Amino acid sequence: MPRPVRVVLVHGSQLSGVQWTRYAGLLGPDVEVVVPDLPAHGSRRGEEFTWEGALAVVGEAVEGGDPSVPVVLAGHSLGGYLAMAWAAEHPTRLAGLALLGATAVPAGPGAALYRGIARLEARLGVDRVSRALDRQFDALLPPELAAVVKEAGYGFDGIPAAWHGVMTRCRPSMLEAVTCPVLLVAGQLDQLRVDARRFERAARSARWVRRVVVRHGLHVFPLTHPHETAAALWELVADARDRDDIDQ
Repeated sequence: MPRPVRVVLVHGSQLSGVQWTRYAGLLGPDVEVVVPDLPAHGSRRGEEFTWEGALAVVGEAVEGGDPSVPVVLAGHSLGGYLAMAWAAEHPTRLAGLALLGATAVPAGPGAALYRGIARLEARLGVDRVSRALDRQFDALLPPELAAVVKEAGYGFDGIPAAWHGVMTRCRPSMLEAVTCPVLLVAGQLDQLRVDARRFERAARSARWVRRVVVRHGLHVFPLTHPHETAAALWELVADARDRDDIDQ
């Protein structure tokens, strides 16, 4: 019988754990899929977003199961930067780390891009931005998944604090001491893959590092290309089953 593996999937900003709705089925019955909501998002929308609070949520998800089961931690966008930050603080704890759409250095032009998006959303207001996101997901996703995402709603209140944390704290050097395999996945048309080689070079202690580009994928590729994303994650799951040297 295959060794169980725990996969923690951390969502991107504005969204929630429902973005991973299809992944339990795609990853299989011997994989425990955990999809926490970050503060100010999803079921925690009423909570204030702080960087420390978000890392605590990630830590609870990682440590919340059987301690003998290896853990793969993956995050999309904001969730990817948080996953990297948590791994930097626990560099030998994980069986695998995947950064999905989170390999742009959030400084200089990258930081300016997100400041511009934040200003635009503030000018448009919550209702107009929500309607725009609804239309985007209606166009990109199967109707049943779009309905689930829209029903869960969007978290806007935590965006300034979340991206301030990313821009001031997150750099490729955070990967330097991480010992588990590191997977860097991005959509072909994803603006947050521009510095992937820098992240790859920084992961000097990892057993192995691999970059994967999802053809025709936008930044929301984990939602639009779940089969390709799950296939990439499966490489970490398979590797985790062969490991017995993970700190618990």
